[in-house]
Amino acid sequence: MQANQSKKKLLVIEDDLGLQKQLRWNFDTYEVLVASDRESALAQVRRFEPHVVTMDLGLPPDPDGSTEGLATLQQILALVPDTKVIVLTGNQNHANALKAIELGAYDFHQKPFDPEMLGLVVERAFYLHALQEENRNLLHTQSDSPIDGIFTRAPSLIKACRSIEKIAPSDVTVMLLGDSGTGKEVMARALHQLSNRGDKRFVAINCAAIPEALLESELFGYEKGAFTGANKQTLGKIELANGGTFFLDEVGDLSMPLQAKLLRFLQERVIERIGGREEISVDVRVVCATHQKLKQLMETGEFREDLYYRLCEIIINIPPLRDREGDAVLLAHYFKNKFCAKEGRASLNFSEEALAAIEMHQWPGNVREMENCIKRAVIMAEGPQISAEDLGLQVSDLDVEPVNLRQVREKEECKALVKALARVDGNVAKAAKLLGVSRPTIYDLMSRCGLK
Repeated sequence: MQANQSKKKLLVIEDDLGLQKQLRWNFDTYEVLVASDRESALAQVRRFEPHVVTMDLGLPPDPDGSTEGLATLQQILALVPDTKVIVLTGNQNHANALKAIELGAYDFHQKPFDPEMLGLVVERAFYLHALQEENRNLLHTQSDSPIDGIFTRAPSLIKACRSIEKIAPSDVTVMLLGDSGTGKEVMARALHQLSNRGDKRFVAINCAAIPEALLESELFGYEKGAFTGANKQTLGKIELANGGTFFLDEVGDLSMPLQAKLLRFLQERVIERIGGREEISVDVRVVCATHQKLKQLMETGEFREDLYYRLCEIIINIPPLRDREGDAVLLAHYFKNKFCAKEGRASLNFSEEALAAIEMHQWPGNVREMENCIKRAVIMAEGPQISAEDLGLQVSDLDVEPVNLRQVREKEECKALVKALARVDGNVAKAAKLLGVSRPTIYDLMSRCGLK
């Protein structure tokens, strides 16, 4: 009984006793539940809520048609919308299989089925269900998370989040380093919300988005009559943030004169408005961010060294999405669910090609690019699935990373074999010694990897 509880539940809906036995044998790594008609199938679904279902469309009392099977499919998805239903169909029932996909089935597979291929489809279905469940758990706990808006399972980003939590209570000046779109402002807001200034203002300014001629007045404010058009006294962003947090985004774009003024403020914590003579004390926590490499800018004389050390009391590196293993698909599911709800669309699924494209794409625009990409796909998708074409991404079949554990192992074994043979100049005996296996094993591996 204990063993069954640890196994994933797979429901097989099939009225042919011979096929029932074959499917039980084929899926012995799962806890296989069996039903032969609509009533027994729905009873199993209500009791066990299986994550994956395989079903024949030809069910009694319409074994030669598809009406009963399609009706069963609709009722299953009404009870458990996230369950992945794989339809098994004969060669002549292609139109009915497509109709099942339109109604929300995850995939279809032709009979007589290839056990290994069907096994991969079922395994992938369980994998996708697990991803969606993890995504829902993240959404559920998001409001309880002190770092709102960060979704990740990558150790590098989790480490950055823990650092944010540790340093938030202090008033230390923080530099957030990362590519555009990685979530630097989200991190800055988290620093503010977790600090003792969380009930005060969070004021942000992007140095790259404001013309240099206007940036000084935006930062420090100005007095009435300071220049043409200055019709009244105006407070700058730094002064507006008094008591709270001031976030200076893209600080690497500051001109040298403004760097000097910012340095004076950081040293003395006072500002002077343009056209004014009075020094004004300001109590703010300063957080900065940039995608530029400040040390290189220092070496070329484009960024002041003394300002660098004032701003970089603590540096937090935010990794790009391409370096966050597994996060691309996780975020894709999150944004898909978000925009489906926003656009009033029924739940969509990603096709196999779409998921492969998401995993392989480098995402140079990071999370911001991902969000825009998924939003567009949700709007443009015509069927129940989002395709790679809807995403505007391409994937080569040769580059798709395997999810199946056996395929992953074989791929890594081939890599290790190639490296070992290269290191010993093709000597099989030396390669076997280097890898710690026998010569026959090396020859077997060479054969499987297509090496001569």
